[in-house]
Amino acid sequence: MSETVLAFKNAAIYQRDQLILKDVTLSINRGEFVYLIGKTGSGKSSLMKTLYGDIPLNQGDGHIVGFDLKTLKEREIPYLRRKLGVVFQDFKLLNERSVTDNLLFVLKATGWQDKIKMTQQINTVLTKVGMGDQGHKYPHQLSGGEQQRIAIARALLNDPELIIADEPTGNLDPQTSIEVMEVLQEIHQSGRTILMATHDYALLLKYPSKTLNCEGQKIFEVVQKTL
Repeated sequence: MSETVLAFKNAAIYQRDQLILKDVTLSINRGEFVYLIGKTGSGKSSLMKTLYGDIPLNQGDGHIVGFDLKTLKEREIPYLRRKLGVVFQDFKLLNERSVTDNLLFVLKATGWQDKIKMTQQINTVLTKVGMGDQGHKYPHQLSGGEQQRIAIARALLNDPELIIADEPTGNLDPQTSIEVMEVLQEIHQSGRTILMATHDYALLLKYPSKTLNCEGQKIFEVVQKTL
């Protein structure tokens, strides 16, 4: 029996008073790689924000990595986010800090204290994304693709149960997008669960996987046609 990492049932997602998505019913099992597609403004980001506690879920049921999104309290949000790895389109790296200090900042903020373990964890995640020798550099010294690799490394720091990647290749050229996608594929093959919002359909063709589509205020699974 597969373990469910994320499940919604008859959920409605609102941005303040505006209905963004309705009748949301979906589930993602441990170890799956799932795409979330849809036009700009279709609700992809609103769904993502609901998953990490930025938008409250007031209607329907939603569970993620052991948390009930409907009863989620403000003080529980940091604990929820520790179980998630979030990768953003615009990297969100701290420009005045080195790569190592960017990662150290996250570890300290999430309760790590042992300096040796922190150093080991930073080395582990940087090696995983092919950036093992870049810890001394600053974000402005890195290309967009390298910055996104660092952002993925940051998402791996707390050994997350689910990685949420919100348009992780949105700011990258096609070749760099493929390189970043290869990193995500490797991470997935090591047993990670990944939900990735994208509008880059070339990636879906190159790396086919389960796909959810946001359209007309609804989310439904797309049946993959064999090419």
